[in-house]
Amino acid sequence: MLATPHAYQPSPRIPNVRTAKNATQKRRVRAARARYAGISRFSAVLAIVLVTVIGYVMLMAHLTSMNYALSKAQHERTDLQGQTMRLDDQLSRLRSDERLAKIAARLNMHDPQQFAIVKLPPSVEPRVGSHLALLSTVAGWLGSR
Repeated sequence: MLATPHAYQPSPRIPNVRTAKNATQKRRVRAARARYAGISRFSAVLAIVLVTVIGYVMLMAHLTSMNYALSKAQHERTDLQGQTMRLDDQLSRLRSDERLAKIAARLNMHDPQQFAIVKLPPSVEPRVGSHLALLSTVAGWLGSR
C-alpha cells in the first residue's frame, strides 16, 4: 500500500490561546503571592505580639495609677484623722467649764437668783376664705408650696 501524500499542516503550539493566557496570569499572581507570603505572615504575627504587649503595658499603667490613687487617698485619710483629732481637742477645750466660768466672770455674769415661768398665749392662724382653701388643697395634692 502506498501512502498517499498528505499535505503537512502544522498544528498550533497551544490549542486554546485564552486558556494559556489565563493560566499564565494565574501562575504570575500565585508567584507574586508566594513572594510576599512570608512577609505578610511575619507582619501578622508581629501585629498580634505588639497588640498583646501594648495591652499588657496599658493594664500595668492603669494598675500603677490606681496604686498611686490609693496611696494618695490613704495619706489624705491619715491627714483628716489627725485634723479631726485636733479639732476634737480644740472643741473640748472651748467647751470646758473652767473656760466658760472665766468668760462669764469677765462679763460680770452670775447664776440667776430667781426663776420665772412665762406662759405664752396660743398662736392663732389667720383664717382664709373657702375659695382659697380649695386651691391650697389642690396645690398640696400636686406637691407644690
